[in-house]
Amino acid sequence: MNTSPMRIDTSSASHDVPERKIPHLLNIDPETFRTGFNRRPFTIRHQLANHPLFTLPELAALAQRLPAEAVRYHAGDIPVTQGLYGGPHNGLSVEETIRRIEECKSWMVLKWVERDPIYREVVNQCLDEIQQFSEPLAPGMCVREGFIFISSPSSLTPYHMDPEHNFLLQVRGSKTVHMWDPEDRMVLSEEELEQFFASSGDHNLSYRDEYASKASKIELSPGIGLQFPVTAPHYVQNGNEVSISFSVTFETPAAIRRSIVYDFNSRLRRRGISPLPYGRSSLRDFGKFQAYRVLSRARLLKSF
Repeated sequence: MNTSPMRIDTSSASHDVPERKIPHLLNIDPETFRTGFNRRPFTIRHQLANHPLFTLPELAALAQRLPAEAVRYHAGDIPVTQGLYGGPHNGLSVEETIRRIEECKSWMVLKWVERDPIYREVVNQCLDEIQQFSEPLAPGMCVREGFIFISSPSSLTPYHMDPEHNFLLQVRGSKTVHMWDPEDRMVLSEEELEQFFASSGDHNLSYRDEYASKASKIELSPGIGLQFPVTAPHYVQNGNEVSISFSVTFETPAAIRRSIVYDFNSRLRRRGISPLPYGRSSLRDFGKFQAYRVLSRARLLKSF
C-alpha cells in the first residue's frame, strides 16, 4: 500500500490546505532495529490494541470469508512437544470456537489474511513501515503475509520455528514467548535446518528439557510487538486472558536463497554426502543455489 502523504489539489482554492498524513501504526527505534534485526529478538510499540478489526466479532466474520485451508484451530491445552498443528480437534466449529474462546481452551490461527481486502491494508501499512528500516539491511521485501492468532487463557503454542522475518504484535491479552538463538547448534542443528527447509510446511522441531535454561523469555502485552529472527526456535505460553496477536511476515531474496541452499544440503546428505553448512563458503552456497535452479528448471529436482 502506498503510504506517501496524500496531497489535495488546491489549484482552484483561495487558501492552502495542509497535507494529510496517514498515522503510523508502529513505533520503531532506528538504532534498536539496526543492531537487532534478524540477530536477536527486540520489542517495538504499535497502535493496534484498540483497532476495530481485531475484535472477536470482526475476526469471526473474517474467518467466514477466508478459505477453509486458511483457518486452523485445535485444543490449546497441550504439551510444548505436541507440534504446531498436531493438537487434537476441540470438537467445535470455527464460529463456536471464537464465540467460546474464553472457555474452550483452544488455539486458532487465521492465515494469509492479506488475501482479504479489508485486512490487506493493515498488513501492508505495517510492512511498509517496517520496510523503511529493513531495506538497508535486507533489501527486496517480498512474500508479504499476515496471520492472526486467537487463543484461550493459558493455552500454549508448541515449540517450532518459522522461515520468514516475523513481527508479532500483541493486540489483546498477554503471553510469554520462549525463544532460542537460531545460531546455537546445540539447540538447532544443521540437520534440523536442512530437514525444515526440505519439508514444506512442517514447522515442527524436537524439544528437549535441557533447552529450557538457554531460552530468552519475552513478555508481551497489548501495544507491544516482537521481532523474531528467522528460524529462531520458540514456543508461546498465554496469560490468564484471551489473547489476540497479529503477525506480519515477509521474505527477501537472500532468505529465499538460504532456504534453497539448506534444501540442497538435505538432498546431498540423503546421498551420503556431508555438505558444508550454509554460510561457511559464499562460493559453495552460490554453486548450490545455481545447481538447484538448473535441476528445478529441468524438472529433475524430485529425483535428485
